[in-house]
Amino acid sequence: MPQEQGEARRPSQAKSRYAPAAWDGRRVRALRRHMRFSQGELAQELGTRQQTVSDWETGRYRPRGTSARVLSIVAERAGFQYQARSGSQAEGDR
Repeated sequence: MPQEQGEARRPSQAKSRYAPAAWDGRRVRALRRHMRFSQGELAQELGTRQQTVSDWETGRYRPRGTSARVLSIVAERAGFQYQARSGSQAEGDR
């Protein structure tokens, strides 16, 4: 159904400037190394615990939701290429 002029979009329809990337342990580690941060420093930047960053990097858990969005924002600000792989490797995985 077409949207009427002046009608606000529902949040689920809005496009986010910082769409979460497919973050995995290798990308999180590559971002951290790109920024020359320790796990603790990256955790502080993200507002999370060092153990959480460690769990992401080892593959125990994957960042999702707000964590993935914040990682995407931090990566963009740091000039880190983090887009999903399509036959090529992410920066820092080489």
